[in-house]
Amino acid sequence: MSKLHTQFVCQECGRISIKPLGKCPQCGAWDSMIEEVVSLPEEGRAETLRGINAQSTPVKLSEITADVTERFPLDMQEFARVLGGGVVPGSIVLIGGDPGIGKSTLLLQVALEMAGKGRVLYVSGEESERQIKMRALRLLTSKSDSQPVAFPEGLFLVTETNLEVIFQHVQTINPNILIVDSIQTTYQTGLVSSAGSISQVRECAGRLRELAKQTGMAVFLIGHVTKEGIIAGPRVLEHIVDTVLQLEGDRFQSYRLLRSVKNRFGPTSEVGVFEMAEQGMKEVLNPSEVFLAERLAEAPGSAIAVTMEGTRPMLVELQALTSPTHFGNARRTSNGLDFNRLLLVIAVLTRRLGLSLSEQDVFANVVGGLIIDEPAADLTLAACITSSYRDIPVKADLVLMGEVGLSGELRWVSQMPTRLREAAKLGFKGAVIPRRRNQNEKLPNGIKLYEARSLREALGYALLTPKTESK
Repeated sequence: MSKLHTQFVCQECGRISIKPLGKCPQCGAWDSMIEEVVSLPEEGRAETLRGINAQSTPVKLSEITADVTERFPLDMQEFARVLGGGVVPGSIVLIGGDPGIGKSTLLLQVALEMAGKGRVLYVSGEESERQIKMRALRLLTSKSDSQPVAFPEGLFLVTETNLEVIFQHVQTINPNILIVDSIQTTYQTGLVSSAGSISQVRECAGRLRELAKQTGMAVFLIGHVTKEGIIAGPRVLEHIVDTVLQLEGDRFQSYRLLRSVKNRFGPTSEVGVFEMAEQGMKEVLNPSEVFLAERLAEAPGSAIAVTMEGTRPMLVELQALTSPTHFGNARRTSNGLDFNRLLLVIAVLTRRLGLSLSEQDVFANVVGGLIIDEPAADLTLAACITSSYRDIPVKADLVLMGEVGLSGELRWVSQMPTRLREAAKLGFKGAVIPRRRNQNEKLPNGIKLYEARSLREALGYALLTPKTESK
């Protein structure tokens, strides 16, 4: 018989200890060490994750065929963009996000679309088949209007959490795509630990990965997130799967961003934009136009930045507000921007341009719920703060791009031609950018360029008045 022993596993980072600990010494989490009973295999008995076919044979590299695998095409362009062009057969994709953000709705839309081209098995451990059908009815009604709803014949639903039973259903139906909602509710009977534990998540995901690699079936997993916003069982799941997608969004905003965190079959940091409506996720094919739709032109404290989300340029509005502080220490608040970058820009404006921001509360915001973490928005942020402090608008037909250095200089940013073409396509007449390092570098001709070496010079171009002295 197999031998049993007890161990304590941290549910945040996966650290194993032979005795209970109040605080995990690796990640610092309190009360995260959960007791698990582990079954050791008998001597001489080999256990692998590969299941039925555990035999492997080394093959010469020159004998391996390198045929390009055709992807399953998707009509949902934003989802296909994030995946790298479509669904890769034999891949395993993990989608994480906050509760209620729309993970199940998005994958059900993908299942309804793919069911017309092949067989799809949707396994739910949290909802019944009736609940899933009600959501599918709402999604299909929005497309067919008043016509009778026709459900695709290739979509199969099942409510199950036992992994062995799920494999039986897979063997019976032989689907092209398997969707598991969610991996934290799935369990393997050979493990004593409860569903959602580190051991169960690791073993279930590992067996599903082997299923995908052996059969060529595409597997989608939905993962819960912790209170810190990361996928539960961090690094455990992310190392196992091929692609990690993160569905982000503000619960007070209708827009959702599907971001590629890891992708073995395409570019990382790619972003798809959706709008959460009553009829499900709607694609936003031109997010720049949407983010700028409600902009108030020539309002003090507002400017346009061009940020890169993967290979896609996006134009977003940045806003800043300065107000005299009524407390001893001035407040600095950022929404959608790196807080440290905000402090850096404020320090440069105070030291190099003489703005008295030490007595001002500074609030910075990215309109639309987008999160900008690249330094290319430094110049735009500096223009917003200066514009609000002086109560002077930034020119409405300008975009600003550039990284601000501690000496007040402007530094070049990547993919400048792509950013400028996107700005020109949306009707902007000019762009304030850092001075080119190579004057022979070709930039688009459809937009007027204002090249500046320093922050002071750039603000002189951007503001409606050339004055840059402090009050």
